[in-house]
Amino acid sequence: MPISLHTATVGTYLQILPSIAALINKAEEHCHANSLTPDELTMARLAEDMWPFAKQIFECGHHSARAIESVRAGVFRPELEPAPMEFAALHQEIADAIAFLETVKPDELNSMAEYDVRFEFRDMRIDFTVENFLLTFSLPNFYFHAVTAYDILRNQGLPLGKLDYLGRPRAKG
Repeated sequence: MPISLHTATVGTYLQILPSIAALINKAEEHCHANSLTPDELTMARLAEDMWPFAKQIFECGHHSARAIESVRAGVFRPELEPAPMEFAALHQEIADAIAFLETVKPDELNSMAEYDVRFEFRDMRIDFTVENFLLTFSLPNFYFHAVTAYDILRNQGLPLGKLDYLGRPRAKG
């Protein structure tokens, strides 16, 4: 039986996003327990030319919920504005993404698989089908930002393991 576009994307986003919410909680708790300012984690990054933790979190919302909104509209654009640096705003970003994704109906998304969507960035234009955009662009970006947020916290000394990232698998039964 073929896998549906909804299962491959929305199902995956909804598996990982609660883990991202838990990472934000752990970051906030780590700050309190170690007398750190929130900026010491929200601004942390793996390399100088990479986005900080807060922007990685924000991009998880962008490449999940706003990717679905974008395919409905037919165009996806990067969000280059700085992300909010407050933990409350990061919590809200992920909560809003989860709430939106829970409303996406499988039939709607699956029926849009062959529709057109365009990625636009400055003078660059790349045309995709919805299926190819979600599976080859947005979903890989989502994973990249989710794992980078996890890695930043590990790099900052938080005691995290793989289970803090994986979320709840869709096990049989």
